[in-house]
Amino acid sequence: MCYVLGIDLGTSGVKVLAVRQDGKVVAEATREYPLLQPYPGYNEQNPEDWVQQTYLAIEEVIQKTGIDAAHIQGISYSGQMHGLVLLDDKGNVIRNAILWNDTRTSQECKNIEETLGEELYEIAKNPALEGFTLPKLLWVKNHEPDHYSRATTFLLPKDYLRYRMTCKLQMDFSDAAGTLLLDVVNKQWSLTICEALGISIDLCPELVESHHCVGNITEEVAKRCGLSSSTQVFAGGADNACGAIGAGVLSSGKTLCSIGTSGVMLSYEEHDERQYNGAVHYFNHGKQDAFYVMGVTLAAGYSLSWFKDTFAADATYESLLAQINKVPAGSNGLLFTPYIVGERTPHGDSTIRGSFIGMDASHTFNHFIRAVVEGVTFSLREALDILRESNHEINHIYSIGGGAKNDNWLQIQANIFDASIQKLENEHGPSLGAAILASYGVGWFPTLEDSVNMFVMYGETFYPQLDQVEQYERFYRSFKRIYSDTKAVNEEIKTYRDNCN
Repeated sequence: MCYVLGIDLGTSGVKVLAVRQDGKVVAEATREYPLLQPYPGYNEQNPEDWVQQTYLAIEEVIQKTGIDAAHIQGISYSGQMHGLVLLDDKGNVIRNAILWNDTRTSQECKNIEETLGEELYEIAKNPALEGFTLPKLLWVKNHEPDHYSRATTFLLPKDYLRYRMTCKLQMDFSDAAGTLLLDVVNKQWSLTICEALGISIDLCPELVESHHCVGNITEEVAKRCGLSSSTQVFAGGADNACGAIGAGVLSSGKTLCSIGTSGVMLSYEEHDERQYNGAVHYFNHGKQDAFYVMGVTLAAGYSLSWFKDTFAADATYESLLAQINKVPAGSNGLLFTPYIVGERTPHGDSTIRGSFIGMDASHTFNHFIRAVVEGVTFSLREALDILRESNHEINHIYSIGGGAKNDNWLQIQANIFDASIQKLENEHGPSLGAAILASYGVGWFPTLEDSVNMFVMYGETFYPQLDQVEQYERFYRSFKRIYSDTKAVNEEIKTYRDNCN
């Protein structure tokens, strides 16, 4: 029997998945690495940590299964989007990677918008936000000119990991779309954007399709990990594109809700027909010549992990979520906005901060847990509304990530979204999508859809409950007011905080 590996390079750790040709997941391994936060708003990682932890995870998977390395035919990748890795002319990393959740680039974003105006939306299809790669590149140019002058290419996180395993420099379209440097529809680096901002287009690597074979594992890496140098390596895709593939979102009308560290509401699109004007993200899919639109809540699962670590460090997520059904829908009027690291959709605001609104002496610990869950889901509903208002008919949503591991939360999603919510029987998120790309790349299946049909198994469906749908509508109207009503206060607080620092 033959195998492929799907590698998902996430924000907190790397996950390696081994999948057999008949679609069975035979093993997985996860390794964590640290997040570096030298200053407020800074989020970095050492790319060497990604590499070494991935090698250890691959070794663990092989040891668990006893797979003959010669039978691992392909490897592909999924990765955290937007992170900036700069390489010098010898292929060495110049500085730590600046991650998607880093917020130091507000001025650079303002400069991009002022310089390009509507042309940015016409070409890159997305606004200039702190999370994207181009503002980070400009920040290094402005604040670390010595580092910038040494750079000969930039990569995104999973592309650097793949480079280390193959010595090949490429980037796939789905991840390149999140840089703000790609002409998304024409699938080429934008000379217009580069020239307007004084960025050399030579820094941009070769572009390839997600299922493209970029080469083979090097002899050195093969020996280090227990692999074979005959193993083919495929480009892979952005984590959200791979998450969509891993959930079977490959045709019009298919929609995905993913609640991990961040949260995503994503819907498939084949053509550049609708005009979103930056209200949601518009990216190339991991499926060739397809696109997807996506709204993002920056602190989705992270809001829950922040709450747990701060107020119930010894509790498990399972024990916390088991309590939320003891509290009625709407948490007795307690609302939470998950803006604890700023927000992406629909506000695009790095200054806004989270709130608990409506607290009174009747609220217990369990009310706060449910309010966090509901607040994250309300925030994703705002992205869903934008898609529906743009003529996406969305009545059925696939749910993956941490939010799909608890039936209570799945039912809350069904009620707040007013849509049926279906979980996956074998939910492995972006790592499964990466494995599917590898299986298609090595030729196991004639189409990506055929590979999905073999690999993806769907589970239970949760349906909206009319009485709770109506109740949530009332609380949702109040939730939507909180951003505008607290925006000025948060801007004032940021000024005070910055002066203290």
